[in-house]
Amino acid sequence: MLRPALVLFASLTLVCGILYPVVVTGIGKVAFADKAAGSLIVQNGKVVGSSLIGQEFSAPKYFWGRLSATSPMPYNATSSGGSNFGPSNPALIDAVKGRITALKAADPGNTLPIPVDLVTASGSGLDPEISLAAAYYQVGRIARERSLTTDVVRSMIDANQLTRTLGFFGEPRVNVLALNLALDQKH
Repeated sequence: MLRPALVLFASLTLVCGILYPVVVTGIGKVAFADKAAGSLIVQNGKVVGSSLIGQEFSAPKYFWGRLSATSPMPYNATSSGGSNFGPSNPALIDAVKGRITALKAADPGNTLPIPVDLVTASGSGLDPEISLAAAYYQVGRIARERSLTTDVVRSMIDANQLTRTLGFFGEPRVNVLALNLALDQKH
């Protein structure tokens, strides 16, 4: 009984622990080279982030992304997850109120309705993208802070717009890091 058990153990270790991971990694590197390497964004020879993981932007001259519920710091990829606060939880209500206050303080003249993705965290806490409504909501502040016209800022959003996946999954959106990098290059 010991020999068949050891042979089975060695065989499964070889197939599941070595061959399968090598084959899947190889396929990933060939078929999805950018994503398998972390979808890193390189600027001037330096990695500035990933298009798959959000970053915190809080300066008024930048587009702000979704809130991150990760700890001990925002957008911590090793602590991915939502806050798990229900809609009636006082902590969630306070976080939303705090973000609304910050948005209104940064752009007091903005009377547009605040898009929900600017005041709530996602399930992962790492979303790198915001809705077009969230991007357009911030146009006035960005234009004012960077001394640009609103038309220029809107055209940058349109130029960086991502369409629905496969034409029907999800909503049109914009990657916050890519948009902010485009703004830095323009201004």
